Amino acid sequence: MKRLIALALISFSTLAAADELQVTQQQPAVEHYTYATDLDIANVISVSPVADVCDIVPAQMTYEDHQGQRHILEYRVMGNGCSNG
Repeated sequence: MKRLIALALISFSTLAAADELQVTQQQPAVEHYTYATDLDIANVISVSPVADVCDIVPAQMTYEDHQGQRHILEYRVMGNGCSNG
């Protein structure tokens, strides 16, 4: 009986590890934007919110290219916390 329980626990942990590996593989690597970056944007999926600071901050855009591959692009933007007064 102990062997059966141990076998069941090993099976569940193996399935959980395989599921975690699949999620990790589905997430594309973050690409950092430069002026030389050749962009192929067919569909923007999401854009991260810009921080409320008066400074240059990182932002990310998730998009699909014309072949349907998903990309995450990190770039720099001016924060929303600056005022003219």
